[in-house]
Amino acid sequence: MKDEEKDRLCRGIVDGIGDAVIFSDHEGTIRFWNGGAEKIFGYSEQEAVGKSLDLIIPEKQREAHWKGYGRAMREGTTKYGNETLAVPAVRKDGNRISIEFTIALLTGPDGKVLGPAAVVRDVTERWEREKFLRQRIAYLETRQTTP
Repeated sequence: MKDEEKDRLCRGIVDGIGDAVIFSDHEGTIRFWNGGAEKIFGYSEQEAVGKSLDLIIPEKQREAHWKGYGRAMREGTTKYGNETLAVPAVRKDGNRISIEFTIALLTGPDGKVLGPAAVVRDVTERWEREKFLRQRIAYLETRQTTP
């Protein structure tokens, strides 16, 4: 496959996929934001690109996020590897959502970290179902009588 075809195919996949694909630079400024990110977070590409990741990070999680982000940028590695991370996020309308994501640290020709690319999925509905089931189980366990 020619490079031009490969580039067009990759762009089509990233643009058409339902998951968010986000790239932020070394400082945490959003540089790439696909249609999936628009659907999940409610911000258009024009609203998100050039802004800090704080746009989608709940205020309570920011300190821990930036501490880990800075470490990853300095060290060029992430302690999470290819693990799927589950964290809260915030949408443009202010509603909190639950997301899962994987990240890859992208490097430049000189080997220095440019920033992380993340593939993000909104798992709010599943998280709420699981929370309900956990609560239901706890309730039923308290009602259980012993002979």
